[in-house]
Amino acid sequence: MNSIQTNEENKTSLFRFVVALADDSVILSHRLSEWCSNGPYLEEDIALANIALDYIGRARMFYQYAAEVEGENRSEDDLAYLRTEREFTNLIIHELPIGDFAFTMVRQFFLDVFYHLYLQELVKSKDQTVAAIAQKAIKETRYHLKRSEPWIRQLAEGTTESRDRILLAIDELKEVVGELFDMPSWEIELVEAGIAVDRQSLKPAWDKHVQAFLSASDIDFEDTRLQITGGREGIHSEHLGHLLSDMQYLQKTYPGMKW
Repeated sequence: MNSIQTNEENKTSLFRFVVALADDSVILSHRLSEWCSNGPYLEEDIALANIALDYIGRARMFYQYAAEVEGENRSEDDLAYLRTEREFTNLIIHELPIGDFAFTMVRQFFLDVFYHLYLQELVKSKDQTVAAIAQKAIKETRYHLKRSEPWIRQLAEGTTESRDRILLAIDELKEVVGELFDMPSWEIELVEAGIAVDRQSLKPAWDKHVQAFLSASDIDFEDTRLQITGGREGIHSEHLGHLLSDMQYLQKTYPGMKW
């Protein structure tokens, strides 16, 4: 294990940190996979499925490392499929239903901007394994952002209906996007240890990027505010339980199945 942790308290914090990043990825992957066979046209259908695969790959790497850090003989399958809703610590924005295509693309745009900033800092982590996973993921995120930005502009500057749907999605997502910059105490400890990223420090750059991009399509976006939170503490919307009942169905019906 390439972790620099030495005591049990830091080991627990590292485990929570890595599992949270895995949870974010696997839940978003599942949501994006729901577009498979439902995309607006074939190329976009395939593209969204491929992005979902990028996130599932990221989740696997984080879950594998989390299992190694924990040292309790749990596997990536155990962590993904055998935990309850309250045990998942993904941020709420990842679990929300896909809605219409505009909602999915606005969420993806917000997340792509965030991960583009976040992963550039996470590659500097003193934990070699975390840094290596971030290095692999950042290449994908650059592509994701190049895809989501044109869609936002196309829909915002398209028909009256497409613009209205973009504006509605922004209005809905502004309630939860602030949680991306929230820092639980255990994550702050890992920032001080040089392992995690200070999410709060990314907020000005995120606001600047999003505001500048949206203003080009004559859309105003205020500075991000923390309004709805709880995901990192296992407090979720009603949607996560339904998602997990689908995602975990095969493993619970046929125990021991492998990815």
